[in-house]
Amino acid sequence: MFITLEGPEGSGKTTAVNAAVRELEKLGYSIVRTREPGGTPIAEQIRNVILDKANTAMDPRTEALLYAASRRQHLVEKVWPAVKEGKIVICDRYLDSSLAYQGGARGLGIENILNINMFATEGTFPDLTLLFDIDPEVGLARIAANASREVNRLDLEKLDFHKNVRNTFLHLAKRYPDRFVIIDASKSQEEVAKATLDVILARLCK
Repeated sequence: MFITLEGPEGSGKTTAVNAAVRELEKLGYSIVRTREPGGTPIAEQIRNVILDKANTAMDPRTEALLYAASRRQHLVEKVWPAVKEGKIVICDRYLDSSLAYQGGARGLGIENILNINMFATEGTFPDLTLLFDIDPEVGLARIAANASREVNRLDLEKLDFHKNVRNTFLHLAKRYPDRFVIIDASKSQEEVAKATLDVILARLCK
């Protein structure tokens, strides 16, 4: 199974999934944790270019193409082989982030970004997408309060950008109801982690 995690900046998805993965492994599931952009050496090199705070001159279409290139390499080297081996791949961000950030917030158009990524991924959609939904102002405040968290180029965007990201994610959840499940990320870490685990187990047991 291929599970992806999505949400605005500061939604706490990584913390929640760390707790859920520990419980899944106790139950005997073989889990592969990974992230986008990145996940493999070549894809991580592309990540460094995309998120470098010095690269403020990066054109939005260049950004979109780099994400798609990193995604392709990640699928080929890591995701597809693990799924073929019967493992559960849990990926922090995937295609829907490109649709939300570049398609929605950058104004390039959801369909345009989808077309680029259908070529890059050969039409690979996740089996399950968890959308950790939170008000952008709350998420950005969490980032500001967490000195240990990496601050990247996208964190520095204006509030309206992050509001557009959230709105696009919610639109995508309506567009793809069979694979999207929305989790209220404004709740406590314990509540969000429990909801995350419950959703994954429910899908695995189908």
